[in-house]
Amino acid sequence: MSLERIPLFPLDMVLFPGQAVPLHIFERRYRLMTRYCMDTQSPFGLLFFHEGHLARTGCSARIVKVLKQYEDGRSDILTAGQRAFRLIRTHDEQPYFEADVEYLEEDFTGIDSRVSEQLEQLFQQFHRILYEKEDAPPFETEGSISLAYHVASELPVDVALRQELLELRSEAERQQRLVERLTEWYPQLQARERVRSKAAGNGHHKL
Repeated sequence: MSLERIPLFPLDMVLFPGQAVPLHIFERRYRLMTRYCMDTQSPFGLLFFHEGHLARTGCSARIVKVLKQYEDGRSDILTAGQRAFRLIRTHDEQPYFEADVEYLEEDFTGIDSRVSEQLEQLFQQFHRILYEKEDAPPFETEGSISLAYHVASELPVDVALRQELLELRSEAERQQRLVERLTEWYPQLQARERVRSKAAGNGHHKL
């Protein structure tokens, strides 16, 4: 088992490989961490941390650029998810935590094209209702890119499901799980849309 030590950034969120996320850095220890990562061009690990519980599976991230630098030392940075990893052990020798991690392989075998098509269709439907736009962000199909990660990145999927998807190594299983969840959620979304449309029409009377 090949391990790599990287800085650790526990947050109340889940990052996916391929996902771009802006972060606001304000604590001194994480200012030091981001400076180290930029100086050495090395990644840090983002792990879901909630109510005292630290997830064992996370995603490495690289700093793409600094969006804004504040006079008091805070900064806004743009990060990009790289690879899923499993936490092996943590170290507290630095002001911020570091961890030995094992990077995890993605399994793209056994994907059912019918499930993929259903997931893409659901994505379009959800995107149309949630964001009131006809066209969802395009997804370029490549063998090493996860459609499930892309869809879950673009929709307001709850963090527990995001963590579950990150922990699944099979893309076929991720797509199936996401289709099941979105199919369950869709009737509720349609009902909410009907209420919203009805409310928007109130008060508009012909003279």
